[in-house]
Amino acid sequence: MEETSLLWLLFLISLLSCTTNQASLTVSPSSSQLFRGESVSLSCEEDDSSAGWTLRRNTSDKTVTQCGDDWGRPAGSSCNISFMLTRHSGVYWCESREGATSNSITITVPDGPVILQSPVLPVMEGEDLTLTCKTKTSSNLPAGFYKDGSFIRTEPAGHMTIHHVSRSDEGLYKCNISSVGESPPSWVSVTGEEVTFDFRSSFIQIFT
Repeated sequence: MEETSLLWLLFLISLLSCTTNQASLTVSPSSSQLFRGESVSLSCEEDDSSAGWTLRRNTSDKTVTQCGDDWGRPAGSSCNISFMLTRHSGVYWCESREGATSNSITITVPDGPVILQSPVLPVMEGEDLTLTCKTKTSSNLPAGFYKDGSFIRTEPAGHMTIHHVSRSDEGLYKCNISSVGESPPSWVSVTGEEVTFDFRSSFIQIFT
């Protein structure tokens, strides 16, 4: 019995020692599409500031660069971009000194006059999803909404809400405002509830 307990102890210690610091990337305003000239703030929400998280991105015309190289103004574990340009379209993520990475976020800055405001982070199953089709001057014009290339419906005020989303609602969405233009497509992800296991609590229960 003592030998079995010792093996469990060594196993749990090895698991605990292998855990890495985590960070999640958030963006404000929380939209996957932004107009040229808008400002944006990206933040690495971290559980340990000593890990030294840095904001990085990969765009179509450049390889991986970090905030402060030739874009953005670093502020601790955040990065502020005061004037978004089309060339700022790309994939953004946080990376620690040890090479650990956070979730990634795709931001699109189109040349056109219409954008689709959609969640930049995955939507939880059962929650409501609201998509907004807007121009630089208005967000309440009649707009048609599409998913995976198929027409869904027209909303008179430019807002479409899908209640209690499920995995079947995941897909590529875009919108169109008649006589103004069409937005680029954006992928909307739907995720289930995360299940986590607390090794520390299990350790206490086993050895007390």
